[in-house]
Amino acid sequence: MIYLRKAKEEDLPIIRTIAEQTWPTAYDDIISQEQIAFMLEKMYNKGELLGQMLQGHHFIIASELEKEVGFAGFSVIDSDTHTFKLHKLYVLPKMHGKGVGKILMNEVVSQVKAQGGKFLQLNVNRANKAKDFYEKADFKIKETVDLDIGNGFYMNDYVMEKEL
Repeated sequence: MIYLRKAKEEDLPIIRTIAEQTWPTAYDDIISQEQIAFMLEKMYNKGELLGQMLQGHHFIIASELEKEVGFAGFSVIDSDTHTFKLHKLYVLPKMHGKGVGKILMNEVVSQVKAQGGKFLQLNVNRANKAKDFYEKADFKIKETVDLDIGNGFYMNDYVMEKEL
């Protein structure tokens, strides 16, 4: 059985560890190892994650048999339009196909709705097969973006959106 809990500051190393274990599988055929390492350090260092938490990002951790197996992170990005963003959703490769991603997604949607959210957006690399997962969850492509993240690296993403 999968259990969900709200992450606390002491859970930030768990989030980083899950990211380090999922990113190589998720991105190894899409971006270089150098870009993976750069992005992990930029986006998942303790200071960055703590800053996100202090700025209103909500993190949810999924566990099975007391072992953390995935996480999601989201926040409001436009209070006027009641738009939230799913910033992160990662599940350990050994847990793929077991419904953990769907459980996390459903919990994010539930929490966003409870906070008055009307739209949920996310970015996904255009070559990432996770795009299919999001389409099955009723997300639609809103736009295509190329984001300069520094060090000569870009994120070539779709911005996807779901009306709640």
